[in-house]
Amino acid sequence: MTLVIMAAGMGSRFGGLKQIEPVGPNGEFIIDYSIYDAIKAGFDKVVFIIKEENYDIFKNTIGKRIENKINVEYVFQDIKNVPEGVNIPKDRVKPLGTGHALYCAINNVDGPFAVISADDFYGNEPFNLLNASLKDGEYSVIGYQIGNTLTENGSVKRGVCFEKNGTLEKIVESKVERVAGKIIGEPLSGEEKYEMEETHPVSMLMYGIQKDFCNFIKENISEYFKNYNGDLSTCEYLLPDVLNDYSKATNIKLKLIPTSAVWKGVTYGSDLDELKKYINNLIQDGVYPSKLY
Repeated sequence: MTLVIMAAGMGSRFGGLKQIEPVGPNGEFIIDYSIYDAIKAGFDKVVFIIKEENYDIFKNTIGKRIENKINVEYVFQDIKNVPEGVNIPKDRVKPLGTGHALYCAINNVDGPFAVISADDFYGNEPFNLLNASLKDGEYSVIGYQIGNTLTENGSVKRGVCFEKNGTLEKIVESKVERVAGKIIGEPLSGEEKYEMEETHPVSMLMYGIQKDFCNFIKENISEYFKNYNGDLSTCEYLLPDVLNDYSKATNIKLKLIPTSAVWKGVTYGSDLDELKKYINNLIQDGVYPSKLY
C-alpha cells in the first residue's frame, strides 16, 4: 500500500519551506512522523511529489533517513506535465493544484493509496484508519474535529465537511477562527457565515483512494482545463473537486471517517514552538521514540 505525500508547496505565511523545518529532538521534520506512523500502520511505499529544484534536499535529508525502512519514489510536479491539447500560459509559475499533483504521480501508484500533505502532523490513529478503509476497497476522507485543528495565532483555512449517514456530501472551503468563544466558518465562496461545534468534521487533506481513480483523473483533468472559462494563469485543479466529480460519475461514495486525533501544523511561524512542545509531550508519553530513525 502506497503513501503519496504532497510536498511541492511552499509555506508562504510561515516564510519558507516548512516541510524541512526540524520539529523533533533529533532534527526530525513533520513529514518524518507521518512516514513513521504510516510504516507502523502497514504502508510499504512512499511517493514524494516535490518540485524538481528541491529533489536534492529531500533525497539527502528525508529520503536518506527512510530509504532502508520503506520503498521511496520521487515525482516532480511540473506545470508542463498536462495532457496533450491542454495549453497552460507560458508565464505561469504557480502550481496547478492538488489534483494536478496527484495526476503527476499516477504512474507511481500500483494499488490502493493514501494521500496526505507534507505540511501536516496527523497523529498515528488516522493512518491505521486509512489502512483498514483501503483494504475494504473504500474511498475515504479522514474527518478531524475542528476544535483539534485550530491555532491561537489567527484564522485558518479548513475544508469543512458535511455528511449524511457517514457519507461525505460536500466540503465547504472556509476561513475558520474562534470569535468570542465560538467557532465561526466563513465560506471562501462568499456565502453566509456559520457556527460550528468543537466536534464538527473537517478535512485536512488525508484521503484513501483506490487504483481505478487514476484512469478517471487522466480524462477529468483534460476536460477541466480545456473547458475552463476563467483565467488559466491562476486557476487550480483541486483534489476534493476531482473526487466529487468521480463520485458523481460512478456513484462511488466517499466515506467520512471520524478521528479524535489532534492535528498540528505550522500555519504561522509562532505555531512552531507549540508543535515542538506537543511532539515532545508525545515522546514523554511513549507514543514516539526520542529518535525516529
